[in-house]
Amino acid sequence: MHILIAPNAFKNSLSATAAAEAISKGLKKSKLEHTSECFPIGDGGDGTADLLIKKFNGIIVNAGVHDPSGRKIIASFGLIDGAQTAVIELASASGIKLLQLHEHNPVKATTFGTGELIKHALNKNVTKIILCIGGSATVDGGTGILNALGVWFKDAIGNIINPLPEYLSSLDVIDLSSIDKRILNVQLVVLCDVKNTLLGETGAAKIFGPQKGANASDVITLEHGLTKLRDVVFEATGKDMALTKHGGAAGGVAAGLSALLNSKLVHGIEYFLDITGFNNSLQNADLLITGEGSIDAQTLEGKAPFGVAYRAKEKGIHVIGMAGKVPEKTDRRLHQYFDELLAINNEDASLDEALKNTYANLVRTANELGKILAVKKL
Repeated sequence: MHILIAPNAFKNSLSATAAAEAISKGLKKSKLEHTSECFPIGDGGDGTADLLIKKFNGIIVNAGVHDPSGRKIIASFGLIDGAQTAVIELASASGIKLLQLHEHNPVKATTFGTGELIKHALNKNVTKIILCIGGSATVDGGTGILNALGVWFKDAIGNIINPLPEYLSSLDVIDLSSIDKRILNVQLVVLCDVKNTLLGETGAAKIFGPQKGANASDVITLEHGLTKLRDVVFEATGKDMALTKHGGAAGGVAAGLSALLNSKLVHGIEYFLDITGFNNSLQNADLLITGEGSIDAQTLEGKAPFGVAYRAKEKGIHVIGMAGKVPEKTDRRLHQYFDELLAINNEDASLDEALKNTYANLVRTANELGKILAVKKL
């Protein structure tokens, strides 16, 4: 039996690489006769850039930038393809992981630092930029990135305004005359990990704002700001950011970069699997094991485990999903793609304890799975 081990990161707990290592370790302890390949996956969320850089033996470049609250930090990006392509993770400069809990405030958070990372990449004369945008602390529609690249945001009387969400309601003109022209001459590919559009009930402000620290009043401010941004961009370009698929990703970064930089928005997991040659590894597999923190109905909306499960089922390969949380009741739609769903927590535990024990629980669950598979082969 050859087993392909392809988990996503377990959010706030374990990287995809560490999760794959834990599953592999558990299978080996079980004495199941098998071979395996670890193929950790990413869908544009936090950690995806690291996987791509490692996969292509890239070079890490450190750079001074500003974090979401404006503090100076050192962030990094990768160079692959003979230093022709930069791989940038928004979370490295503008991620919620950079803030303490009491600092979460998307009304005042900016993606400016990510724009600075992009400028550092342009200084390396790259011809392509792959931008992974999961894990942001922001709902600024990408205005911070654009501002770092020389775009000015002005009010009705021509005064330059700070493009933080709290001030976007004053926006009247977007001035592209000073934009760094180099960004218009590179291929900018944005890996999106959600399908949400920019505005409305399933938009960036109402869905992701509260996750990033916004209260009810803040959500209204964020929605007004993004709506104003959409209106001004539409008047200037004829492009409606509100209609952009994936536009709500990273608090509207996807919509903003698509409208003003002509970036290519892609479904993160599909793009990742294509460029890393996942199908080549899948051809040799008898079984696929995937997983992440939670596998439920939302997984079918295009999350990483669904991406690999879908490809495996197309080839008639059995799929097992491991997660900290799985549905108690059988979900027929989920079981079209996951032959078995295994919850890795075997006893009542607090969330903090469960997160702390993810590695050990994956080892144990994989060990038990290996024993069962060994018995079935007898």
